[in-house]
Amino acid sequence: MQKKNIRDIKVFGQRVFVRVDFNVPMNENHEITDDTRIRAALPTIKYLQEHGAKIILASHLGRPKGKVDKNFSLLPVQKHLANLLNQNVQFAEDCIADETLKQVNHLINGEVLLLENLRFYAEEEKNDADFANKLASYADVYVNDAFGTAHRAHASTAGMVQFLSKNTAAVTGFLMEKELAFMDKALTSAERPFIAIIGGAKVTDKIGVIDNLIEKVDILLIGGGMANTFLKAKGYEIGESLCELDKLELAQDLMKKASAKKVELLLPVDVIIASEFNAKSIATTVDTAAIPADKMVLDIGPKTISLYSHAIATAKTVIWNGPMGVFEMDAFAKGTLGIAQAMSMVNGITIIGGGDSVAAVEKAGLAEKMSHISTGGGASLELLEGKLLPGIAVLSEKE
Repeated sequence: MQKKNIRDIKVFGQRVFVRVDFNVPMNENHEITDDTRIRAALPTIKYLQEHGAKIILASHLGRPKGKVDKNFSLLPVQKHLANLLNQNVQFAEDCIADETLKQVNHLINGEVLLLENLRFYAEEEKNDADFANKLASYADVYVNDAFGTAHRAHASTAGMVQFLSKNTAAVTGFLMEKELAFMDKALTSAERPFIAIIGGAKVTDKIGVIDNLIEKVDILLIGGGMANTFLKAKGYEIGESLCELDKLELAQDLMKKASAKKVELLLPVDVIIASEFNAKSIATTVDTAAIPADKMVLDIGPKTISLYSHAIATAKTVIWNGPMGVFEMDAFAKGTLGIAQAMSMVNGITIIGGGDSVAAVEKAGLAEKMSHISTGGGASLELLEGKLLPGIAVLSEKE
């Protein structure tokens, strides 16, 4: 994963096309409610400004389904970014219009131009060659700083690189570099003990991740709805709980593999149950050996939180992806928040692998205690599976 970075090339006077991830949440008034992703791109943008580049920023926002929809315009992002940079940010109302190329070519060193939503064109997600070629025409240098979209083979993340001239560098920005450095170190040279915590609803979503991590970790903690499938595979009664009956054999195989590799695979020893999937349901704690046939498991219990926390405390490297229960409901959030608390006290590297785990850490107010919080859930998952991401594969290797 040793890819060239913007600091490895000359950018002065160059038109630098930067794929950023400005897919930020907004309220009904089109006001940005969380600007984390915009702020995460600032080090790359400011470096390029300081080194005299002409900067073209490109991103998607939401799911406009390949059509112009002003509800998904990047105009609010342009205004917010201008405030953060304390300078004017130009805006191109159409990402591939003839007028846009003129705007690009009229940029002077240090100026910034933000293109309108790439996904206003269906060609972006289809990785259409003509669309990719038009984007490539803007670039003397290509920078991918959008880790959250690096697992997508779209025109702006992968396709346009093949249309760049042979002398045009394709490199990482600082955010992409940081994401890859943390994940690469964890997966290739982690300090031990190395613990992975995998949660979420379904084993299906995480088969590749679990299978790959068994080859690398010392301890694997399983929680969330997927733990029910493992418990059922061990012969436990799990009542009305979410369970993938067609994955029981797979769960057994994964447990056998962990045993053969001498990886300690921990499952819940107690759970929080309720009669129905409802925030107002009465929550009760029972041991996993005593789950009633008419109840459902919605979180890990206090003994499991303690068991998992003690294991986490021994770690030098921890990766976490997926909640331990239905943490959106306060009655079933204690397990997930307990894991976040345990991770905040680790004397080592702690990596939060995107998605719901990030939301949980932020809900607990512990984000700043973590070594690294990934900006891309899907991309993180695919890296944890050992996959090479399309948006990274096309970038130039360090010599």
